[in-house]
Amino acid sequence: MNPNIKKFDPAVDKRILVAVSGTIWTAVGILLCNHAVNWLSEAMNQNVLWPGSAGIILALCIHHFGFVKLADKNIKRIMDKEGKVCIFGFQPWKSYFIILIMVGMGIILRQSSIPKPYLSIIYMGFGGAMFLSSLRYHRIFLKLL
Repeated sequence: MNPNIKKFDPAVDKRILVAVSGTIWTAVGILLCNHAVNWLSEAMNQNVLWPGSAGIILALCIHHFGFVKLADKNIKRIMDKEGKVCIFGFQPWKSYFIILIMVGMGIILRQSSIPKPYLSIIYMGFGGAMFLSSLRYHRIFLKLL
């Protein structure tokens, strides 16, 4: 790479990349769960026990059958890199497209006519799964210290 361009490369140590990944997964998980909890707290005249329970069960399933494998794959990919890594390399480039689609779907769902207690199940499921899976990144980061 040209030395003049290289100085603009936002490269960081892979420990930092693991920490950034975990922090982003944690933050997004908390954000999604926060939306779900707010919607459930606003639905005081309805029984919110079953949507809350369903959201937690969905989170455990998404975590166990999907996100834990994705997190492990990302961690392995990061750890296999040599030297410093671009800070945006915490996800494969093709995953950024999937992230944009998921954010767009989340915005569309929030604006839809689906009752918020039902929508909270989806948000709690994905948010909880992201939060649980983020703990894998944090564990690896602590091992690298």
